Amino acid sequence: MFDMDLPWWEFIVRGLAVYLLLLIMVRISGRRTVGQFTPFDLLVVMLLSESVSNSLNGGDASLAGGLISAATLVAINSSIAVLTSRNGRIEKLLEGSAVLIGRDGVFFDKVVRRCRLSESDLEEALREHDCPRPEMKCAFLEADGEITIMRNPQ
Repeated sequence: MFDMDLPWWEFIVRGLAVYLLLLIMVRISGRRTVGQFTPFDLLVVMLLSESVSNSLNGGDASLAGGLISAATLVAINSSIAVLTSRNGRIEKLLEGSAVLIGRDGVFFDKVVRRCRLSESDLEEALREHDCPRPEMKCAFLEADGEITIMRNPQ
């Protein structure tokens, strides 16, 4: 039950390495994968968890090893939450910031492409905000993947 194949500290190192590398991969993959899961995004997340499970436990199936790995991941996540709440630069680096994607009823094609947004994403956001395109003052892609629309004052 508590007989581990690996030393306790190796679970911590493995957890830290896997967490940081997955964080980098998710940040590189773009905002929309984090903000709004499609069935394909959900599938990738499920497969990612399966693919890194052996990296976390090194083949060790003990209860203690699993608990050490889980505690490490929770501790890392909590530490990052504290860091981002206290330091704006770290928050911007890890979580990103809003990007202006349109103004005065016009979306910026280069920015929209760079952010990997589709025309249907933009139209959906306009409908959600009950804002016809000519009435759009500004549109932002938020750090969490949501598109927010500001209307011109009537």
